Amino acid sequence: MNRLVTIFVAGFIALMLLSSTVFVVDQRRFAIVFALGEVREVIAEPGLHFKLPPPFQNVIYLDKRVLTLDTPDADRFITAEKKNILVDAFVKWRIVEPRLYYVSFSGDERAAANRMSQIIKAALNDEITKRTVRQVISGERGAVMQAVHNKVVAEAKQIGVGIVDVRLKRVDYIEQINNSVYDRMRAERVRVANELRSTGSAESEKIRADADRQRTVILAEAFRDAEKIKGEGDAKASAIYADSFGKNPEFYKFYRSLEAYRASFKAHGDVMVIDSNSEFFKYFRNPGSK
Repeated sequence: MNRLVTIFVAGFIALMLLSSTVFVVDQRRFAIVFALGEVREVIAEPGLHFKLPPPFQNVIYLDKRVLTLDTPDADRFITAEKKNILVDAFVKWRIVEPRLYYVSFSGDERAAANRMSQIIKAALNDEITKRTVRQVISGERGAVMQAVHNKVVAEAKQIGVGIVDVRLKRVDYIEQINNSVYDRMRAERVRVANELRSTGSAESEKIRADADRQRTVILAEAFRDAEKIKGEGDAKASAIYADSFGKNPEFYKFYRSLEAYRASFKAHGDVMVIDSNSEFFKYFRNPGSK
């Protein structure tokens, strides 16, 4: 019985020793093998690997995936014109030199993130302080990002980190500058609106004056043409009358006398005091005379 127990204990110890010498490296991780506290080997290939049992050799793992450092709050920077702006950025990074990375941070990812935040903030500060607000926000934003990316890549390389991408999520004014910008934008829009109204009013007056001028010209030309036509008609009527009455002068005299009688006795209350033997009543006295 004691022999079986001894064999069982020996087998268990051997199994424990064997399991402590075998480790698996995942494809998403680096493995760093330490021998008595010193880095012995860095393993990047996934699979089954062997080492000496502790305390002779130990293994720690580092993440080889692309990580994201996203600042929780926007940082304040001063531009070349001494104005404060808020900048919110993020960076995509990964470990490219596991040995150097471990020596720099002892494998602490939080310490690495803090160091990356400092590097990004310093690079942004260097670039923003050389530019105006307008240049940072729109005019030279691409140039700012490229310069920041180059500086961050150079700094991160010294701590075993590779930079995949650096981006600005938000660039905004602080509240006081926002108010002044909105006021300036509002004043500019009011100025443009007033200018458009003034231009529209001037164009309206111009169109109205031109329409009045055209109306006057059209009426004058129409009156001129009407008078011309009327004159031509009167001339033709006079010619016709002259031609007709010229053939019988006595009939013309008789017709004119009838016109005079009609005009004189148009109203019933009209009273005329005239000698009945006057020339006016010639055709009343002898209507059949020639």
